[in-house]
Amino acid sequence: MLQKFNQLMDYIEAHLTESISGETISQIVGLSDYHFRRMLSYMAGMSLTEYIKNRRLSCANAELVNGEKVTDLAFKYGYQSVDGFSRAFRDWSGFLPSEVVKNKIQKTFPKFSFFIDIKGGISMEFKIEKKEKFNLVGVTKRVPIQFEGENNAIIELAQTITEQQRTEMYELGDLYPHQVLNASYHFDEGHLEEKGDLTHMICFATTKENPYYDLEQLTITENTWAIFPNRGPFPSTLQQTYANIYAVWLPSSNYKLLDEPIISFTRYDDSTDNVYSEVWVAVKEI
Repeated sequence: MLQKFNQLMDYIEAHLTESISGETISQIVGLSDYHFRRMLSYMAGMSLTEYIKNRRLSCANAELVNGEKVTDLAFKYGYQSVDGFSRAFRDWSGFLPSEVVKNKIQKTFPKFSFFIDIKGGISMEFKIEKKEKFNLVGVTKRVPIQFEGENNAIIELAQTITEQQRTEMYELGDLYPHQVLNASYHFDEGHLEEKGDLTHMICFATTKENPYYDLEQLTITENTWAIFPNRGPFPSTLQQTYANIYAVWLPSSNYKLLDEPIISFTRYDDSTDNVYSEVWVAVKEI
């Protein structure tokens, strides 16, 4: 996986003056657009759009020092006007392009390289488990993609669940963990930033078919799943588990993520400092 990320950095470097699509990037790294964005966000601490902008402005800085014209560089790096380029350059460097030309001011933003640093490594508990086909039955809503923090749209969805719907979901839920699950899927594609929407389902897992008009059903095909149990303060431990899956486990594993729902659940049977959760991601050996 790290090799593919470094191949992507090489591709971006060779195409800095061109439009780079999310579809092309997904093809290079072998991940869905959503999984790639989430993985890069945790590994690099920024979106790919921000990285590309920083690299373009860094290269423009070097060319300004070498005497290139501001107008030529503005259009070379995809800006619609010299004013737009000048504002972006000032926001990035703290100086106007004309000041760089006059005073030979240099600011750089190096090309990213990805590697595994095992010093101070993070120990992660996980298990690989084959799951037969099953159904998720519950309520859904399109919500904004949000990698960290509480998603208010999901909280609002939970608040809309009626007592009748709760009773029906409990009645159908005959599979582990026999409690409420959260599943995210149908991620918007084609964006390089933390933008777009996904479908979020609050649900139960079941072998049964849904007979109720006020619940929705999603069928999950037979797959291999990587399951990550975690215990600690909520919600910080669960959020850190997500981050470690993408930034630590996936780059060093011999698995790739499949385009299936990401499933999790939390048990609130202990204090908020010692909450048990699990995260499930569908995977395939590389």
